[in-house]
Amino acid sequence: MLAVDSALCGRMPNSEPVLEALGFAVQVVFLMMTAMLGLMVGTVALVARAYGAKQMDRVNELLVQATQLTILVGVVFGILGAVFAEMILRALGASAEVAAIGGDYLRPVMAGTPFFYLGLLYAGVLRGVGNTRIPFMCAIGANIVNAVLNYGLVLGNLGMPALGVTGSAIGTVVAQAMNVISLIIVLRRGTIPGLKLPLTPRAIDRKLAGDMYKIGWPAALDMLVLNAGFMTVLGMLGRIDGTLVAAHGLGLRVQALAFVPGLGIAQATGALVGQALGAGDIQRARDVTRASMILCAAIMWGLALIIVLAAYPLVGIFDVKEGTALEGYAVEWMRLLGLAMLPAAINISLIGMLQGAGATRTSLRINIWTTLAIQIPLAALLGFGLGLDEFGVWLSFPLAFVAKAAGTYVAYRSDKWAVTGVGVRR
Repeated sequence: MLAVDSALCGRMPNSEPVLEALGFAVQVVFLMMTAMLGLMVGTVALVARAYGAKQMDRVNELLVQATQLTILVGVVFGILGAVFAEMILRALGASAEVAAIGGDYLRPVMAGTPFFYLGLLYAGVLRGVGNTRIPFMCAIGANIVNAVLNYGLVLGNLGMPALGVTGSAIGTVVAQAMNVISLIIVLRRGTIPGLKLPLTPRAIDRKLAGDMYKIGWPAALDMLVLNAGFMTVLGMLGRIDGTLVAAHGLGLRVQALAFVPGLGIAQATGALVGQALGAGDIQRARDVTRASMILCAAIMWGLALIIVLAAYPLVGIFDVKEGTALEGYAVEWMRLLGLAMLPAAINISLIGMLQGAGATRTSLRINIWTTLAIQIPLAALLGFGLGLDEFGVWLSFPLAFVAKAAGTYVAYRSDKWAVTGVGVRR
């Protein structure tokens, strides 16, 4: 959805500050995902194990409890994000003009946070019981709705009002709401045998909530550390040239074409590993992980190669003018990030394995060291200490991914993650 938002907002008359604002806003959205990620990872790990052990009553209770907690967390963080949108953007280094534009985008998006969070949860639960087709089809439908609404509401097409970045945000929230409604219908109709979402509120099961967060809080902190790295880099780029922030955002959206399939494979890996461990089959968990690494590397590297070779035409999709600094920076960043794709693919698939096994503290330790001790210092040293500017800052990404892949591979070979049973003992 974010790629569509950027492509259409890039056609606005003031496209450069708009794209810069979206570059900052996307980092805020990712930051707000932190609270939900912990809950989702914990829920999916427990659901996959219970499903592998054929304990459907426990699966349904996890679904109900996670739904209630998700709504609560979504409302709280949505209000905070909407109220303090511009303040957060200014703290990240956005100028007053850019922060104002970003605030117009963030406020509606943050107000729709419960829909965003529930969509992540339900898609994760369905993957946890082995169904990736339904979340995929619902996501396609939501993206089509988002594209149509963005086309109409950003520039005033199809008889709709021209609302600019606010219209883009509204289109995104409506699409997320429709995605959630579709997933609820699926869960209510019993499409998955034995899996059904009751809508009657229940008392919060503190023990179950504790189990979810016991697994999930390291994953949430993991995301926080990752975002700290991204935001620090964004601040460095902003110090060099504000145009680099817009280029950074554009490059990430294009390279997401390679990252998203890898993340999908990682999520499926986590579900299958959790099911295997729940059924007490450690060898199957190992086989799934090996296959995941190979598949993830092949798909992500192949797509990255296409993106690197077709960088200029792909940037043109966002209506970036030829020969501008924005075009040059975006292509430079996309090609550098392409170098990171092979180690990134290994790391992503193994993170999926660790999350499915409930070994989230292991992935957290690796991420802390590689982000805080390698990526951020390298970005500062290469970009400012050695005077390589944006090239040096961006070069820290492929170098950090090599370290991350090495760390997660060592963890995989150790077998400490291979704990069987319905519960996760750490």
